[in-house]
Amino acid sequence: MRKLLVAILLAALTVALPKPAAAADPFTGYLMAHFTGESSTAQQIYLAHSKDGLRWTDLNNGGLVLSSNVGTRGVRDPALVRSPAGDRYWIIATDLCIGCGQDWPTSINNGSRNLVVWESTDLVNWSAPWLLNVAGAIPDGRNAWAPEAIWNPATNDYVLYWATNVPLNGATKHRIYYARTSNFRTITTPQPYITRPGAQEIIDTQIVEVPAGVGSYRYVRTSGDGQITIEGSNSILGTWTTLGNLSGIGLTGSQVEGPMWVKFNTGNSWALYLDQYASGRGYMPVLTGNPSSPAAYQLPASGSYNMGGTKKRHGAILNLTAAEESRVLSRWPSTTTINRLQSYNFQDRFVRHANFDVRIDASVSPAQDAQFRLVPGLAGTGTVSIQSVNFPGYYLRHSNYDFVLAANDGTTTFAADATFRQVAGLADASWTSFQSYNFPDRYIRHSNYLLRIDPITTATARADATFRITT
Repeated sequence: MRKLLVAILLAALTVALPKPAAAADPFTGYLMAHFTGESSTAQQIYLAHSKDGLRWTDLNNGGLVLSSNVGTRGVRDPALVRSPAGDRYWIIATDLCIGCGQDWPTSINNGSRNLVVWESTDLVNWSAPWLLNVAGAIPDGRNAWAPEAIWNPATNDYVLYWATNVPLNGATKHRIYYARTSNFRTITTPQPYITRPGAQEIIDTQIVEVPAGVGSYRYVRTSGDGQITIEGSNSILGTWTTLGNLSGIGLTGSQVEGPMWVKFNTGNSWALYLDQYASGRGYMPVLTGNPSSPAAYQLPASGSYNMGGTKKRHGAILNLTAAEESRVLSRWPSTTTINRLQSYNFQDRFVRHANFDVRIDASVSPAQDAQFRLVPGLAGTGTVSIQSVNFPGYYLRHSNYDFVLAANDGTTTFAADATFRQVAGLADASWTSFQSYNFPDRYIRHSNYLLRIDPITTATARADATFRITT
């Protein structure tokens, strides 16, 4: 009788406990973690969501989601890791903030030896970040960049791997090192993992597991090492075979970096995202049905993907279960509100872009030229930036006090030029005026119908600088 009672109580308890979103549950969406550029706010954690793995919506209205207050106080190259049971997650990132007290030469030769780590049980509530020293035990290891991690069933723990600049065998260059860990708080002694001949560096690499029956290898890794090199293996820590590169479709390491894999939730097909760092355009996908065959990779058709409003730099993608997706979208919704900015003293006219110049016009055609999203400011808190609807990733910014519609290049200067404080209307407090973030004595106003920022000293100027935010 006692055993029966215990069994009944255990069964009741099991029913009462919430079911974790196990990794074995069907996947319904995708979550991308990334950084956006070189400013202090751009070098933090941003999230984007997709239903199909190709068309992305920025979460939190394009604002940062997590920021580091440890180490250099900036992060790049985040990796997203899920435990095999689907009950724990980690974000692991490079501890690096270019332009925030550190430049590239310093970060290469005397950078942080740490990675920055966050932990969560639900993808929504994250721990405070901590520093994980991974390169300190490498003799003369000078930094720790571009971390990744993959569960290794052969050892029942994670293989954590990253790039460190090391003088060794007559060459000072970045090589890939690895260590094993079960909790991203302690690691085994780092070991060399990938090196290239001579002076050739390797910094970025990411491994994808391939199901049986697709290609010849269980694992495929893609690396930025002068080319976008593809290798295959049947063991994460075993021997890897070079399979080729993507130069055949015109992509080399001089153009793209930061390989980021995603397997689509239906069928056996993948996207390999590559960061177009040389042209400053952020990620683009390359498609394949067989990751181990360089000949199978194809450039995407024009218009078949959309990276959203923020530039996507080196990051990682996690396939989401329905439960995970619901939690993430509830926590960081993205408004779809589309606004127009109506002139106060020419109320038939609205702010619009035309050939990337910015003015006020009546009867705007196409209508999308006068449609914008007011998103969290690219610089500063309590600010806004004005993002184009029909040119995602393009913002209104001032240049020599004149206004243009320009692509966010991720720099501190761009962020400041494209950021404004939304204040009570200078001509009518029920309307709105926009104060320049980096020239606080100036406001957005129209002059001869063209937009610019000016000091406001007259009644005419106050009217010119007043707008209604409408739909």
